[in-house]
Formats: sequence, structure tokens, C-alpha cells
Amino acid sequence: MTTTRPRQGRPRHTPPSGPGTSAREEILDAAGALFAERGIAGTSTRMIAERVGIRQASLYYHFATKEDILAELLDTSVRPSLQMVERIQALVPERADPAAALYAVAAMDVRTLSRTPYNIGTLYLLPEVRAERFDAFRAERGRLQTSYGALGALAATEDVSRSMAAERIGELLIQLVEVVIQIRRSREPDAADTDAVASSCLRLCGLDERAVAAARDAAAILLSGLEGHAP
Repeated sequence: MTTTRPRQGRPRHTPPSGPGTSAREEILDAAGALFAERGIAGTSTRMIAERVGIRQASLYYHFATKEDILAELLDTSVRPSLQMVERIQALVPERADPAAALYAVAAMDVRTLSRTPYNIGTLYLLPEVRAERFDAFRAERGRLQTSYGALGALAATEDVSRSMAAERIGELLIQLVEVVIQIRRSREPDAADTDAVASSCLRLCGLDERAVAAARDAAAILLSGLEGHAP
């Protein structure tokens, strides 16, 4: 007769994330919830392990520290947008209109920030994220900001190009996109928010409503083609 051994670890405080979810993904999910609820300083690896329903030692098999967990969460909030912008930039100016490319990048970035678990973007400006441990995240976000500036400068009207350097345009555009992080504090962003933010990015670059509408339509075709041929 086979005796079923009891499952090690504490009972789950929350249900599993879903069928096929790995232990690493469950740890990230639980940590995201706790960081959002308690902050980084107020969250321990023991709390994360208890939320998942595993032993603390088991958590260390996947992550050495809670800072390692946070670094992975932060990376997942910026990496998809950076990968997409690099693919879109490769098409400009030979195969894609800069305004359509900028709209597409902003829309994709808004969608990514809208879908990160527990609105991880709220952690961007916490003092702990200035530590050396998060240099890689800040570097990737800096690359994304630079890409916004480059596309914005190409899409901008002559008046805007004369009055603002690409670096300033990039700073403003990424801050405009990240307003979705604040929207998530009160409600779930929707498609209208995505369009409003992406369109506002083009208006900041001096485009009129006719040009914005044309860029919106071209961006839809561009994104459809890129998402249909994702690597």
C-alpha cells in the first residue's frame, strides 16, 4: 500500500496562478503582490514563500534575495517594449513612417505597463531602485527613453525639432507613456487610454489631428505585421 506523503511547506494563502505555472512564476506573482501591498522594505522572503505556500529554502533555489525577485519583475515591465521598439526602429526610415512607428511604440508600451502584475511600474521611483543592483533595469529604461527621443525627433514638426533636442523629447515621451501607471491606481486602463496616450505623444511632437489619424491607421498595420511575425 502506497502512503501519500503530505505536501511540504505551509498552506497556500492564495490559489495557484494557473495550470502549468512554474514555481518561479508563482514566486514572482506573489512577490509582485506583496511589494505592491507592503513596499520593498516591508516584504521579506519569508512572506513571499508563505504567500506561495513553499518553504523559504525552496524560494532560494530560484532567487537568492528579494532584490533579485524585484529586478526580474522590473525587467519584465520594460523588456518587451524595448524589444519591440528595436524591431520598429529597424524599419525606420526606409520602411516605416516615423510618426506611425512612434505611435506603435507608445501603444505597445502602454499595453505592457497595463498588463504587468500588480502595477509593478509604481515601484520605479522607490529609493531602493536607485541601488546598484538595479543598474541593468535603469540602463534598459534609458535605452527605451533614447529610442523614444530618436523616433520623436524624426516624427516631430520642424518647429518642435528646432525647440527641443531629441534627449528632451525622449524624456517627455516616456513620462507621458508612464502616466498609465498612475491610471492603474484608480482603474484598469482600456483601449481608449492606449489611443489617448499614443496620440498625445504625436501631438507633443507637433503633429496635427489629420497627421495623428494617419499615423494611427499606419501603426495598426505595422503592429499587426510585427506581432504576426514575432520571433
